[in-house]
Amino acid sequence: MTSIPKSGLMRRLRRFARDRSGVAYIEFVYALPVILAIGMYGIEATNLAMAHMTTSQVALSLADNASRIGQDSTLSLTQFREADANDSFAAAEHQAGRFDVVGRGRIILSSLEQNDEEGQWIHWQRCFGDGDYESSYGNQGDGQTGTDFPGMGPTGKEVKAPPDNAVMFVEVFYRYEPIVMDSLFGEPELHYTASFVVRDDRDLTRIYNPSPAATPSTC
Repeated sequence: MTSIPKSGLMRRLRRFARDRSGVAYIEFVYALPVILAIGMYGIEATNLAMAHMTTSQVALSLADNASRIGQDSTLSLTQFREADANDSFAAAEHQAGRFDVVGRGRIILSSLEQNDEEGQWIHWQRCFGDGDYESSYGNQGDGQTGTDFPGMGPTGKEVKAPPDNAVMFVEVFYRYEPIVMDSLFGEPELHYTASFVVRDDRDLTRIYNPSPAATPSTC
């Protein structure tokens, strides 16, 4: 075996000590887990923020659409039909896009009106989606008589229907689906509401279902 002179060995050791060609790779290996963790957190946080925004916009758009839609009749009063409720729900599903508010949530549309005693009353309610959610503010028929029912919405901030008109009150529930991992934010349940006063002279006696009849999206 050929031996390396002592002077040659020392030169090689000094050259090796000065060599920095692999430092960047080593630093990158150490930093990579941190960069990946920050990147995944940012992606998940952005997606969750988009889910909040989409759920809120779905509620707002549905309430607006339901307050405008209806079939004109010869009586000069607009008739709200079962088909109108179904079309509004279909539009909400389309607007939600990749956020599956049907499979992982539920949309509840309520017609808040005044009863014969000028109290607040949920005249009818229609639902859409597979999620096991109920309205946080009342069910169909609540407030039909008397004045004890305060309206719909958080306590102290209830929405109330004006005389001879109705408020379209919408609740959207959605159980968030993570795209990276559920250990970052879990699967929070989003809940947004919106309401609009009906924009035209509507026949408030019932929801119409003329031929060809549509399947009611009852709760």
